Amino acid sequence: MSRISRSRWLVLGVLSATMLMTVLDGSIVTVAMPAIQRDLGFAPAELSWTVNAYLIAYGGLLLLAGRLGDLIGRRAVFLAGNAVFAAASLLAGAATGPGMLIGARFLQGVGSAIASAVVLGILVTTFTDAGERAKAIGVFSFTGAAGASLGQVLGGVLTDMLGWNYIFLVNVPIGVVTIALAVRALPAERGLGLSAGADAVGALLVTVGVMLGIYAVVEIGAVQIERYGLRSLWFGAVSLVLLAAFLVRQATARTPLMPLRILRSRAVAGANLVQVLTLGAMFAFQIMVALFMQQVLRYGALGTGLAMLPAALAIAGVSLFVSPRLSTRFGARAVLLGGLVLLIGAMAWLTRVPANARYVTDLLPVMVLIMGGGLVLPALTALGMSGARSDDAGLVSGFFNTTQQVGMAVGVALLSTLAASRTEGLLAGGASEAVALTGGYRLAFTVSLVLLVSAFVAAYVVLRRPRAGAEQAVELQPERV
Repeated sequence: MSRISRSRWLVLGVLSATMLMTVLDGSIVTVAMPAIQRDLGFAPAELSWTVNAYLIAYGGLLLLAGRLGDLIGRRAVFLAGNAVFAAASLLAGAATGPGMLIGARFLQGVGSAIASAVVLGILVTTFTDAGERAKAIGVFSFTGAAGASLGQVLGGVLTDMLGWNYIFLVNVPIGVVTIALAVRALPAERGLGLSAGADAVGALLVTVGVMLGIYAVVEIGAVQIERYGLRSLWFGAVSLVLLAAFLVRQATARTPLMPLRILRSRAVAGANLVQVLTLGAMFAFQIMVALFMQQVLRYGALGTGLAMLPAALAIAGVSLFVSPRLSTRFGARAVLLGGLVLLIGAMAWLTRVPANARYVTDLLPVMVLIMGGGLVLPALTALGMSGARSDDAGLVSGFFNTTQQVGMAVGVALLSTLAASRTEGLLAGGASEAVALTGGYRLAFTVSLVLLVSAFVAAYVVLRRPRAGAEQAVELQPERV
């Protein structure tokens, strides 16, 4: 392996470490929430803000951070984001009350957005060979897909053995090592300069618009719609107005923050649409299956994490060893469709899960079928970044990550609200707690199944069949000076 080749794989290791840290932080919290509530005295309605505060900051800043990477240099933005995230993780681990933890989680979202917004842009401009890029995307996607499941295992272990504080403190040494390696591995680059796209008005419109939109849906997802329903609708309406104004601004601005040409690529637009539907549905697996195990089957935090381990292993094997080969041979579109079929099978199996479910017969098949995520996520990444140029790779990366967060936020709002409403109705009808909770989760799994079928249809119709390997070709153009 040549020196240049080794340096590229070191870059991949740095980017994957940041992705892993970000995803772990999102999933690791879920199994520790009961312990956090008990130790810090969170009211039930407040507890969800340990997740929501992170989502609002993260989703709202991705697009702006991605464009800043193109303008001032992706390396500088990446390093700054990791530094903020590590410092915020230390603050979260030292939290002594709900307000301090929620504030630290918001700062974690800021740092994570700044760092992760540019990682795909760095990846596709580093790996220009189609074969190497397919392998790199497979490794990178594995850290995201398997990291979500591994986070629940690690969260259970750390919470049971050391305490919930360590689910945040573990990020500090990872962040320090990542920064040190990034200084060595990532090439110093000169961005386009702020004059090439410093649209302050557009930046304000999109940042506030996305933040308000995510706030509206996560407030609904926290099952506070009866209390704050009118306020949520107002925030949602204002968000739509601001985002519409942002699009108008980008069509007319001399130096737009987000040139609308990136939406003209059918592969990019289709991949982002499929991603919203798929990740909205996958919230049911990542979170609701874990809650089902704890609340209905009475698994502990560690037991829940270990029960999710086969899913992590299945996704790891597929994304690392199977997905790159299939993508090279058949193309990302075919791999995406095949992966969605497996995910549809997993969700269909969950729609019949009983209140007295047995792990081997009722849940283990789901953990195996979920390997489809190891096909779907790398294919979506390849398609979503296929229209990126060297001078806007950060922007396309930020946009791809933004739709990712929108999908998850909508999934949180839609599925948790439906599940809670169904559970309350069953309890009012005299059902036991286990039966009522199961009924709520089964409704959420059914809606998730509909979303995944919709994602398959969208992928089949919108993503036209490309020439072999064409969707992996990043349109690298000379950077503007």
